[in-house]
Amino acid sequence: MPSLAGATEWFGGTQGQAEAEAQGQPTLVHFWSISCGMCKDNLPRVATWRDDLREKGLRVIAVHMPRYEADTDVEQVRDMIATYNITEACAVDNDHKVRDAFQNEQGYVPAYYLFDREGKLRGFAAGERGLDLLKATLDRVLAQPAEAAVS
Repeated sequence: MPSLAGATEWFGGTQGQAEAEAQGQPTLVHFWSISCGMCKDNLPRVATWRDDLREKGLRVIAVHMPRYEADTDVEQVRDMIATYNITEACAVDNDHKVRDAFQNEQGYVPAYYLFDREGKLRGFAAGERGLDLLKATLDRVLAQPAEAAVS
């Protein structure tokens, strides 16, 4: 999994906390933006996965990536985090350094990166149906026993 270094701010945790929690766990990193309607439509489903699949090991990290200058307003981001129940650690990527680390050159939002317990990328999807496209891969990654991932 790429580094989360370069975020201009964090909500709900720090970079260190997010990376430590992801260590050895299947992790979904989702990029979103306050100006993205599809993101807002999909955030409740991300929250459901985060809450319902936590016992199976899933960890979730949010990355707010501005698409426009107005999206860099940190107070607006804070309000949206509360409105959409984003309780996972959320990086604010106003300088696009996290985007670059994840090689999201096109700036896709919503964008979803699914990593296995070893931190290897197992799935990427973007857009309105991104979560649908990742579901089967997510099920496979969660079914992999922790012992198998370590050995």
